[in-house]
Amino acid sequence: MSKLIYIADDENNIRNLVKTFLQNDGHIVVDFENGDLLLEEFNKKECDLVILDIMMPGSDGFKICTQLRQKSIVPIIMLTARDSDMDYITGLSLGSDDYFTKPFSPMALVMRVKAIFRRIDFEKKQRDEKDENKELEFGNIAINIKNKTVNCGETPIDLTPNEYNLLSYLFENKDRAVSREELLDKIWGYNSEIETRAADDTVKRLRKKIGNTNVLIETVWGFGFRLKENL
Repeated sequence: MSKLIYIADDENNIRNLVKTFLQNDGHIVVDFENGDLLLEEFNKKECDLVILDIMMPGSDGFKICTQLRQKSIVPIIMLTARDSDMDYITGLSLGSDDYFTKPFSPMALVMRVKAIFRRIDFEKKQRDEKDENKELEFGNIAINIKNKTVNCGETPIDLTPNEYNLLSYLFENKDRAVSREELLDKIWGYNSEIETRAADDTVKRLRKKIGNTNVLIETVWGFGFRLKENL
């Protein structure tokens, strides 16, 4: 089934190239010269996925990402010409789903988009099968499945969609270590052929956000992660 995708990039050749590849994959694509125009259209009609360049005239991609996250959990992929760890971490911490550094392979981007939509379908199927009133608990953290809220006692912990999904998956599998490949498959929908630091960087941010709790996310070197209660 075709999805509606919005792209904002001030480079015509990048916009047209990405648009062509995504349209050939069966999607409906609307492109914009800057993020402000995309946000204006999104406020009128929400789409299924957003692709945002970081460096654009007017509001940059980080600002548009922040404004989108205030109203929606739409998947967001960010593009940048700068190969900067700070850009990567900033984008993910603001709630983007992933990140591409220019120049990039349009086919790799299409694969990433497919993976995100597979993950969304998987999440929807899981929600339909789960008891929405169930709470996940480990240590002094509780996750409410229905409301998608995370609390340490009475104190809420504010998480991005991917942070929430990753922590929930670790809670559901609290009795074992979970590999990076499994997290990328279940949370992002990526197979082993897709190279991304998304899992590791999301774990780093989660560790900071739950730093005042008694829940630890331990690294299992060469494998992945597991939960531990700090008694």
